[in-house]
This record gives sequence, C-alpha cells and structure tokens, in this order.
Amino acid sequence: MKQLLIFASNFFLVVGYKPVILLHGIMTGFESLELIKTRIEQKHPGTIVYNIERFGGWSSLDNMWYQVAQLSENLKNITDNHPEGVNFLGYSQGALLGRTLLQANPDHNIHRYISLSGPQAGQYGTQFLHFYFPGLALKTAFELFYSRVGQHTSVGNYWNDPYHHSLYLNYSQYLPYVNNEIIGTKSEEFKNALTKLDMLVLIGGPDDNVITPWQSSQFGFYNENGTVINFIDRNVYKNDVIGLKTLDKDKKLRIITVPGINHFMWHTNVSICDNYILPYLD
Repeated sequence: MKQLLIFASNFFLVVGYKPVILLHGIMTGFESLELIKTRIEQKHPGTIVYNIERFGGWSSLDNMWYQVAQLSENLKNITDNHPEGVNFLGYSQGALLGRTLLQANPDHNIHRYISLSGPQAGQYGTQFLHFYFPGLALKTAFELFYSRVGQHTSVGNYWNDPYHHSLYLNYSQYLPYVNNEIIGTKSEEFKNALTKLDMLVLIGGPDDNVITPWQSSQFGFYNENGTVINFIDRNVYKNDVIGLKTLDKDKKLRIITVPGINHFMWHTNVSICDNYILPYLD
C-alpha cells in the first residue's frame, strides 16, 4: 500500500491514495461499478470511493447537459471535502459525461481522469442502436437524433453521423461544443479544465463491439468517407482544441488499448481493474 507517514509531536497522520469518484454507464446504475469499487478498497485499503447513484436506468437517457448540471452538485460536494484532490473514473456514457463534468467545472480539483470505454469522439454504430433504440436504422437515425426531440436524449447528444457532418454541427447541442469543434464562449475553459489534469487515461479496445468505432474511446473517429482516423491525425489533436496535444507533450496522456474485451466486460473484469485502472490511481 502506498502511504506517507507524517510525524508531528506525539501523533502521526497516514496519507494514502486520493479518493475516487466512479460514474456508471447508460441504462445501468451504480451497482454496475461495485466490482471496481470493491477492488479499489481491497487493493488500496482506506481509500474513499464515491460510486455516484444518480441517473441510473432510464434516467441515463436524459439530456447530457441536464445530467451535467445536476451532477455538478455532487462533484462540488465531494471535492469540497477533499481539497487535496480526487481521481475520477467514468465508464461508457459515464466516461464522456464525467469528462464534461470537469470541463463544465473548470475550478475542479480532479487529479487524474480515467475514461473506460467511453464515446469521447461520438457514437455511430448499429450494435449500439439495437441495444437502446431497436426500432431505429443506422442510416436514418440522424433524422431523430438531429432534431429537437432527439436532442433531449443523451444518445442524440453524442450521435456523430460521419455522413451527415453538417447536420451534426448544426443540430447537435452537446458533443461539438465539449470537443470544441464549434468554438463558443466556454471553449477556452473547456480546454483549460482538461489540461490542468495530472493525467488523462483513455482505455478502449478493438473487440468492444458497442462503442463504434472503438477508437472513439481514444478520440479517434470516422472521416466523412467512413474511414477511421486515429486521434493523433484528427484536428482534435493536431490543433490541440481541447488540450490532448498539450497533455501528450507534458507526458500526461495515456492511451491504453486492450484486445479481447467486450464492452460489458471492462467493468466486470478483475484483471482489467488490476492492470489498467489501479496503476493510475495515486
């Protein structure tokens, strides 16, 4: 166990690992991250773990900005109690939602952020649709998601149809802004909130089968011809619009690719937790 003993007079203070915040994915709840919570507590005894319970089940489909506004209260209540800083892990939709929480609260004291298989560059995939919107077809889903009604849903907020990019930019009220594809009044704050991190860890893999393309978990995505472009070759990195290049140059960006892991295994696999999560919790 990592501990620092500070002696003063007749007592000593044990300073261990920073507290950890966990945020679950879509159509699940805090229970889905109990394995990670338990494993952190087992391997890092004494660590405080906050497993956020809000927006479980159907409420996870609420508009992303609404969720960010509500969860900002939770974030402030937690971090105010830990001025030394905390670490944060988000899974699936929660990985994108948690990242936006940091950006929307630029005075945060999140030390390290771990994105576990999250659609950071958006989502465009049949498998994903069949899970949550079984009546929709991939090629026509934009008709719903790029509408006033569709933008009331979390999925619509980060649906990124590469074949209708202009509609995405014109109608999506969420992802183009948090990724600074559209420059707004908050763009500089959004970037600064990420570059102040001690470390950003992006975890994903080619056998995910839900996050589509799987490279979205690491800010890669399709171009307008449907070819997947690695994040380092996209404007989000080349132009450093949200700070990925800055983090990378400062050796604060970790890109972790793990084959053989299905989307629903990332948070239920002990070896994933032990090998790719615990080492980044300080």
